Amino acid sequence: MLRSFVASDGAVLNYIDAGGNGSDVLILLHGWSQSAAMFRHQVETFSRTRRVIALDFRGHGASPKAEGGYRIHRFAVDLAELMDHAAVARASVLGSSMGNSVLWAYIDLYGTARLDRLVFVDEPASVMRQPGMTDEEAVEAGALFDAATMTTIAAQIMGPEGAATREAFLDGMITKGIPRALRAFMLAENLRADPHDVASLFVNHCAIDWRDIFHRIDRPTLVIGGRVSHVNPRSQEWIHAQVAGSELVIVEEAEGGAHFPFLEAPEAFNSVLARFLDDGAASA
Repeated sequence: MLRSFVASDGAVLNYIDAGGNGSDVLILLHGWSQSAAMFRHQVETFSRTRRVIALDFRGHGASPKAEGGYRIHRFAVDLAELMDHAAVARASVLGSSMGNSVLWAYIDLYGTARLDRLVFVDEPASVMRQPGMTDEEAVEAGALFDAATMTTIAAQIMGPEGAATREAFLDGMITKGIPRALRAFMLAENLRADPHDVASLFVNHCAIDWRDIFHRIDRPTLVIGGRVSHVNPRSQEWIHAQVAGSELVIVEEAEGGAHFPFLEAPEAFNSVLARFLDDGAASA
């Protein structure tokens, strides 16, 4: 069921709320210029056994354009306010791509008291190469480009070829054999957000260095990377090494092992996710 609430700064945020009303809650956070609809397979499967909430960030998916707030830490506040609005005392949270940055910002602001189990899907610790990074540190962080390239891409997103830029972005994140209908669906979801809004968000998202957050994570954590993702799997191995007791899964190409394994190979992805979540239920 699609629901909505008004954030403290007046932005209207829509979210999918499916499944039971019990205390076992899974929250799904999508990536940059994506949408909650891209978690359709996870909502369908996991809502049979728990309550599943998938948020459309402001200006994304079904959430209308907001006047401002296209910043990762504002999105983290939105997540906290969603949990309050939906009467969620505690939840397991899965982030995909930028959704992880929102989750890490939430931890930065609020800690882990309301979090159960965490799933990080294919996000660098720092999308942008930070000043002073060695080559090895850049690989470990998963840095994709420098500041000059980042601002050039943002300008292209806002320019007359913005849609083509975003399409090329998507093509760099999917496997070569993806079905045409699935690619078309993903592209349509990506293009729903206003280009100026997502360009601003892109710069904010890419510039943040999260490498100092991982030692603060004290919840069971699953890190998922893709063997052929544009995000170097070594960066996912590095995050795994920083989070005490975490698990690591690198999805192979034949299993949708690019940036969207939950869409490209949902059955295999859901099997991995179910095992991790069920481990938590068994130990509770």
